[in-house]
Amino acid sequence: MGKTLAYKILENHLVEGNLSPGEEITIKIDQTLTQDSTGTMVYLQLEAMEVDKVKTELSVAYIDHNTLQTGFENADDHEFIKSVAKRHGVLFSKPGNGICHQLHLENYGKPGKTLLGSDSHTPTGGGLGMIAIGAGGLDVAVAMAKGVYSLTAPKVVKVQLNGSLRPWVSAKDVILYVLQQLTVKGGVGKIIEYTGEGVASLSVTDRATITNMGAELGATTSVFPSDENTLEYLKAQGREDAYTPMAADPDAVYDEELIVDLDKLTPLAAMPHSPDNVDAVSNIGKIKVDQVAIGSCTNSSYTDLMKVAAILKGKKVHPDVSLVISPGSSRIMAKMAENGALADIINAGARVIENACGPCIGMGQSPRSGAVSLRTFNRNFKGRSGTLDADVYLVSPETAAISAITGVLTDGMESGEALPAIEAVDFEINDNFVVYPTGCDKCNTEVAMGPNIKPFPRNTALPEAVEATVVLHAGDNITTDDIMPSDSRLLPYRSNIPHLSNYCFEKIDSGFSARCKEAGSCVIIGGDNYGQGSSREHAALAPLYLGVKFVVAKSFARIHRSNLINSGILPLVFADPADYDDFKLGDVLVIENAPEQVKAETIIVKNKATGKEYATKPNFSELEINMILKGGKINAIKEG
Repeated sequence: MGKTLAYKILENHLVEGNLSPGEEITIKIDQTLTQDSTGTMVYLQLEAMEVDKVKTELSVAYIDHNTLQTGFENADDHEFIKSVAKRHGVLFSKPGNGICHQLHLENYGKPGKTLLGSDSHTPTGGGLGMIAIGAGGLDVAVAMAKGVYSLTAPKVVKVQLNGSLRPWVSAKDVILYVLQQLTVKGGVGKIIEYTGEGVASLSVTDRATITNMGAELGATTSVFPSDENTLEYLKAQGREDAYTPMAADPDAVYDEELIVDLDKLTPLAAMPHSPDNVDAVSNIGKIKVDQVAIGSCTNSSYTDLMKVAAILKGKKVHPDVSLVISPGSSRIMAKMAENGALADIINAGARVIENACGPCIGMGQSPRSGAVSLRTFNRNFKGRSGTLDADVYLVSPETAAISAITGVLTDGMESGEALPAIEAVDFEINDNFVVYPTGCDKCNTEVAMGPNIKPFPRNTALPEAVEATVVLHAGDNITTDDIMPSDSRLLPYRSNIPHLSNYCFEKIDSGFSARCKEAGSCVIIGGDNYGQGSSREHAALAPLYLGVKFVVAKSFARIHRSNLINSGILPLVFADPADYDDFKLGDVLVIENAPEQVKAETIIVKNKATGKEYATKPNFSELEINMILKGGKINAIKEG
């Protein structure tokens, strides 16, 4: 029986466990990445583990999320990350260099390697034939300290690509179609592996767009084969020595299969407020557009932006539209400055901003109230843009650019305009934005700790009985943005959990934080797919600080579940989803004989108000049980 590409790479990195779907495995991690929004916690945790040099082949700390310096907080965080990176042998990418995922593709990604990143869109690396996984900050810190990562071996879904894309249809439309078919929870516990003749028609950056948004499926990761297109991309970056051809066996066996006919796809859009709320642009109609934002780790490649420049050349952005563009890297920006494409964009009336995440995370460029904003980004959760009542649509760069000109949502296939092919180019290698920790170590490098950087909260060992008050009854698809908002107002405080905790769940229930402080010991009742979205560890740390002891939900998103366990918070799943409706605010719930119950297949939660008992399923592995008993991952590591 043939092997999938995903399992070939996992097998090559297997350290412990049985490589079979559903089994707990530990794999070697070759590379890690962090970004500044999550990096402060990663490096506080790395320091707490008292390690010397990192054990990975390569680790990089990127500054790309919060590059606006309106006060001392961001600059202090950047200096803190740089100082800890120097101490532990981590490369440091300065602000302005670009977005971590685009930069890692360009400079460090290698086919067949494993990458763990403290950002949910780390699977971007799958476009190069990597097993690239997004995880919580503590998991990344442990990978840096020990060179390993534990996970449940996923199933593998085959997505067979047939044919090739027509003009005005792009890789963004491919992943929007897959999201339409599988939904935001369709990839949970799975790796999405792309195969078929259509793969050859997609460039590495096309593939990276698709694997990037695999995060919105809830997938562990997504992966493409490494082939001639991979070699071509690496040559353009001056890294052809990193090339290794890799593919699934012809007779590989998959757990599920989806067929995508590329030549039948049309321009698509994800409508408010979910990435899987997808329809054809032609069906949605010519709605008036107020803002267009092009960039993010999903669609900021050289080819993407050159297509945009070609569409805008000699034309004018509609008077009612604000168009903003953020290139993915300094390398891309420099090339576009050299070839005149940047001038074409500016002359059309577009605003060009820093090579950073920016608008994608609500860090600047929020649309006006009630606006329609077309974005080439990966998420359109309500309020993520920074404007709560804005309607955000996710589209391709081609659709975004032509809509910026017409002033309405426009299907480029119906425009009658030609779309020129973009020629491949070689890039000038420039690492002037990178700080190498040469000659630095723990002994000769001090940590720069600004006044806004606070210790991360630590849990305590699991008590005999866990008693907590219901402080929130949440619905389905609660995102990490819902749990812990991340915008221009709060991002400067990402290293200050006590301050951030005041805003926990504010979009859902403004009284949440105060209610937690009054209760002292708290429990959250959640719906389906609780914690979807970002790998943001703060969505677990803020509830921990507020006294949340356990969360009972219909189901959990993968990364957030791991982050809860890492923090010593119990994520429990209703055995009977109908039990979800039984709870109300103020109910006092208790788990008796908790240390023994966490080892069982079922944990009984008792409602003291009614006396009724509820069965929940923990599904904890041995490693997870140990962490929960000791009050989280750091405690488990320090206690051995």
